[in-house]
Amino acid sequence: MSDKMKKKYASYDVVVVGGGMSGICAAIASARHGARTALVHARHVLGGNASSEVRMHICGASESMAKPQLEESGIVYEIMLDNKSINDYYNFSIWDMVLFRAVKSEPNLTVYLNTAMEDCECEGGEVKSIRAYQQTTETMWHIDGRIFIDCTGNGTLGYLAGAEYRTGSESSSELGERHAPEQPNNERMGNTLLFKAVDRGTSVHFKRPDFARPFTEEELKYRMHSARHKLSTKGDVDESYLGIASFGATTVDYGYWWIEVTGKSEDIVDEFEEIRDELVSVIYGVWDHLKNGGDHGADNYDLEWVGMMPGTRESRRLIGDYILTSEDLLSNRCFDDAVAYGGWPIDIHTPGGIFDFDELPSRVIGIKGAYTIPYRSYYSKNVSNLMMAGRNISASKLAFGSTRVIGTCAVGGQAVGTAAAMCIKYGCLPRGIGEHIGELQQTLLRDDCYIPGYKNTDGNDHARSATVSASSARPGFEPEKVINGIARAEGDESNMWCSDGIGEQGEALSLSFGERKAISRVQLTFDTNFNYSIKVTLSGKRQKQQRVGVPEELVKDYTVSLWDGDSRVAEARVSNNCQRLNSVSFDSVVCDRITVTVHSTNGAPDAHIFEIRAYS
Repeated sequence: MSDKMKKKYASYDVVVVGGGMSGICAAIASARHGARTALVHARHVLGGNASSEVRMHICGASESMAKPQLEESGIVYEIMLDNKSINDYYNFSIWDMVLFRAVKSEPNLTVYLNTAMEDCECEGGEVKSIRAYQQTTETMWHIDGRIFIDCTGNGTLGYLAGAEYRTGSESSSELGERHAPEQPNNERMGNTLLFKAVDRGTSVHFKRPDFARPFTEEELKYRMHSARHKLSTKGDVDESYLGIASFGATTVDYGYWWIEVTGKSEDIVDEFEEIRDELVSVIYGVWDHLKNGGDHGADNYDLEWVGMMPGTRESRRLIGDYILTSEDLLSNRCFDDAVAYGGWPIDIHTPGGIFDFDELPSRVIGIKGAYTIPYRSYYSKNVSNLMMAGRNISASKLAFGSTRVIGTCAVGGQAVGTAAAMCIKYGCLPRGIGEHIGELQQTLLRDDCYIPGYKNTDGNDHARSATVSASSARPGFEPEKVINGIARAEGDESNMWCSDGIGEQGEALSLSFGERKAISRVQLTFDTNFNYSIKVTLSGKRQKQQRVGVPEELVKDYTVSLWDGDSRVAEARVSNNCQRLNSVSFDSVVCDRITVTVHSTNGAPDAHIFEIRAYS
């Protein structure tokens, strides 16, 4: 290293490497729970595949609104609601700002942008520090930490630290997966560049660049690529493929996930630059086919944006104490140490990508409902202070086909960041949190994460034993549901209080403790109607699933009052709320009753509240 290279040193409790959605959620969760946290990110914008560089929208267990009750909540939903309140027209530059503000607003979090990890120092089976070069300041950072979280996607930190990892597919016999191949292989899903096109209202000429690879209709017969395109079948196409095919664009304005290149070598990471170059050739070749290769309804369309940073699907999977399997997913398994969940189909793309002309671009195995992901899949088996979140968690290739989507990665990130802060609290390594798994689960639920099969049993929540009443309620939405421990609809059960209109004096919900208690914080979870998406997306199809503004069901203006007998001893008024999870703090006040009065919503005629908690 040159003597002229600036060297700086920093030390943190928790170091998160990789600023995609899993890394953002991990870093924010860690910082909010008291750990001094660093987020080290190689790019100039945050979000990874969801950033303005790649522009993939956030998909998750809701399966693009096919299962809306499974929409991810927690930090990722908080950020999306923040974006929805200011960015109704899907501007990815504003989305970049929302992500930037989210991490910069945390006092315990230090963010290193344009800072690429180059190596790490290990000792005694632990990571001691990373070395990362910040190109903009020409600085080599040496960053120490007690707990490290690999959110690089590629599992780069784990790879450098000597963590066990896998690539490709396991055999069906190894993990007992009925849909796995008989023999293991190194096949992988490829990288993709996306584009955005706009209708100019008049014919737009396009001249193919000389580097673009031409495509024929025969070559693209199994890939939906225009409104006029009819999917060809091979006689073995089943409904599972037709379902996932609808996820791809059927118009020419946004696409296409199947513009996918896997490379030619055994290591997709080593070949990233060559794959990117080939993707540029392919994406312009596909556009030339749309414009000049027949009637695809593209005559008036013009390219507005073309990505140059490929979105990566698959590379390394780090191995933890448990490898999640496709059988776990298909059986909707509920683990004793569950900390996150998924529900996206097992979606495995053809190993040749777009060049597998005679293959459907994806093999899909549907999942009914949700499955949980165990904590043991989120820390390294052999590097004792290393955790991971994102697409590099401990899962088989088939299970990875579902867990890899951004929403699932993000809720896993929040779980891991919360657990990392608990490691600092208890002075233990990640494996040791298994002794505190109930506390971790209850903390996640309190922070508006969802874990199927689990509910609020927090002994510190005074509201759980309160008597609840309301000024009015619709049938099936009784007031006592705000303390039943579940903060979203499940099946036919609403788990929510809904008033019968909102009167001039508002609608009041009261919790009586039956005795005097010291209260310093009241937490409320409001309804945002998961039936409508709030994601930032380039897809016209996904934009049509949304409404202008924040969800109309969301409570806008409300008052929390604390009472001691007939005396009001404290009160807080909240206006212009745009978040699902609210926390209202007081100086510790002795009271025997809490009243929440809803004055207005963001458009709905009734007041909706899922949950109320009260803490000393």
